[in-house]
Amino acid sequence: MLSEPSTTDFNTPFIEPITEEFNTFDQSNFMLSPGSKGWINKYFDLVEKEVISLELERPDETRKLQFMHLTFGHSGIVFGYPMQYIFAKEIDDAHWTTGERLKFLLFESHLFIYQQIHIDEPFDKNAFLESLTLFYKDYNSKPLMGLFTLFKKESNEEILESVLTKRIDIRLNLLDNKWWVNSLSNAIAYLDVILFDDFEHKLLDEALDNYALYAENALTAIILAAYSDGKIESKEADLFHLFLASAHLDDEDRDLALERFKKGASIEDLAPWIKQHWLLKRFLFDISALTILATHETQEDELQFLDELGEQLKIDETEREDSLRIIENFILKSKDEVAYLNDSSKYDKVYKSFSNRWAKVILRNKDKLKKELRESKELVALIKKSRSAELTKEEKDAVKTQFKDLAKSIPSLTVFMLPGGAILMPLLLRLIPDMIPSAFKENEIDDKDEGISADPESNPS
Repeated sequence: MLSEPSTTDFNTPFIEPITEEFNTFDQSNFMLSPGSKGWINKYFDLVEKEVISLELERPDETRKLQFMHLTFGHSGIVFGYPMQYIFAKEIDDAHWTTGERLKFLLFESHLFIYQQIHIDEPFDKNAFLESLTLFYKDYNSKPLMGLFTLFKKESNEEILESVLTKRIDIRLNLLDNKWWVNSLSNAIAYLDVILFDDFEHKLLDEALDNYALYAENALTAIILAAYSDGKIESKEADLFHLFLASAHLDDEDRDLALERFKKGASIEDLAPWIKQHWLLKRFLFDISALTILATHETQEDELQFLDELGEQLKIDETEREDSLRIIENFILKSKDEVAYLNDSSKYDKVYKSFSNRWAKVILRNKDKLKKELRESKELVALIKKSRSAELTKEEKDAVKTQFKDLAKSIPSLTVFMLPGGAILMPLLLRLIPDMIPSAFKENEIDDKDEGISADPESNPS
């Protein structure tokens, strides 16, 4: 299986995706629609025009595979729900369907994998398209096999547009449509990304023959999570059936998964080699945690199960925390679009679970946070203000910037240093003064010494 690459092979500087000159152009020239033919060619046309930048900045404190995992998590591809794009941050997708957004994100995810593996080489668009086409041509999936006999004379771009459309398409009929699974397309599309990573690492057998095995283990992880509190809720059952429909398994494998869902599973049912596959084992942990965190107020036995699963998969505590924060970000960011999370009573319970868990994280890092906050007077002042008044855009940007500096010294907060990682910021701004009030009192004294008035009502006692 894959070994982790060196942490010194990603030194590319960040380039803003949209240039200042962009506003002087007719923006209609930069429209792109994944529902129409030729969109992949248009994508690379926008790359050439520097409307889309293929360069990302990896924080120095973040290892390469960790950076990849966090990037995929924040994008939503891990959960089959497009939240933000990896490169085309400013693309106008207002008129796209959810399926088109997921198809576009799946394409960018493949591109990101290819870029990270070939980071020391100049990017070659044609080599990437050829490799991705070859990957899907030999892919062990019956729905795709017929496509390549139909499109013998088509270009790689045209073939891939058809293949990606097929990959995100599933047919799912649920009796109860009230949960957020109804908003998703292919919840297991991320497996394609993991398999393409295998393929590019020349692990051809795993990439081309083991799709069903990867999917079966993903379904087992969901079953384990669903049973972790001793009972299966209807929403957990819906999530399982969504993943099952997304997996495109043959009848025998599908029946095996359904039987396991009825009877339950044990951690020993997971393939032992998964613990050596960095991206795959984190995917299994992520979807297990999603099954638990997004359905109800988390119970202690469910958190204990996640710890046991993490230990079984050889995922250390810091990386498990990264996954939990990714999922919390996903739930908070998608709550307005996702039908289930619009149920305020259920959402309040989920949010309460987040607050309780973050209170423990803050307490665990209390001394470090105190020290850092004592040296961040502006951040303290803004946190205090945020508890009684809405911050301006400039103040919110200042909080994010200073919080990123603070996060560098506390591993549990690394996730906030990446794009899309600030969704949990309001929760932390609310909890921090309550958990470490002495740091705020000390700063208040410093403020008074400098002649700056403090708001006593915003200072918790």
